[in-house]
Amino acid sequence: MPIRAYSFLVITTLLWGGNTIAGKLAIGHVSPMVLSFGRWALATLIIASIAIPQIRKDWDVLKANWKLLAFYGAVGYAAFNGFLYTALKYTSAVNGAIEQGAIPVLIFVINFLLFRIAVSAVQILGFLISFVGAAVTASHGNLQTLLTLTLNYGDLLMLFAGIAYAIYTVSLRWKPPVHWKSLMAVPALAAAVTCLPLLWWEAGRGELILPDTRGWLIILYAGLFPSLISQILYIKGVEGIGANRAGLFINLVPVFGTLLSITILGETLEVFHIVALVLVLGGIAIAEWGKPASKPAA
Repeated sequence: MPIRAYSFLVITTLLWGGNTIAGKLAIGHVSPMVLSFGRWALATLIIASIAIPQIRKDWDVLKANWKLLAFYGAVGYAAFNGFLYTALKYTSAVNGAIEQGAIPVLIFVINFLLFRIAVSAVQILGFLISFVGAAVTASHGNLQTLLTLTLNYGDLLMLFAGIAYAIYTVSLRWKPPVHWKSLMAVPALAAAVTCLPLLWWEAGRGELILPDTRGWLIILYAGLFPSLISQILYIKGVEGIGANRAGLFINLVPVFGTLLSITILGETLEVFHIVALVLVLGGIAIAEWGKPASKPAA
């Protein structure tokens, strides 16, 4: 069993869940686009400080693949977060959590349309169970509330966010054979540069909030953990078990975000939290058990 890949993906989603908490704590202390630019600018500085010798070794490969690497940063990092942060200003957190659960489906569809990667009936069942777990988390255990949800402009932006991250995940099959330090350096820089027009747009709307002390601490966390460490681990996870199977772990993000809210923000542990975690993990386990035997990296 690819235990390392599983471990990488669980840690990744835990850190992304922490990013949800960071987003809650950021309100009023740093605006979304300042946070997005700040996290990627910081990630770029960190990776550059340790990666220069490795970048020199990989320079020829990086130069030959710079457009693909810039695409990773612009689409998978900057566009996803830009759409996500903006969407949550217009739609509910419940909608946002549910709609992020569509990312694994988008990965399945893109992989099938472009590469005819098979998905078994058991994998589909596992996905559905995992998605229900995410829905239980988002609805606080009352699935009837999902019937009252309405769609708006923010939900369209969430769809764009999901499409962006699904395309990024699928495109990792073409990542060049370079060291992880080099692999992160160019996309992180591209993400920071891509955030600049979004920052200008936010300032033009009069919504820019420069970070205070808490804001800087949140940028520090986001730049080091969700932006840098988690992206490396996600890439390694996709490399280990393939995009379809790795994408299912994204349903752990709202679950971890809720559990961290209990730990950090003092929210109450409810029965539905445990039920949701069991459903998500059970769905992933079923999907892993039912993966097509002829294509283990699907």
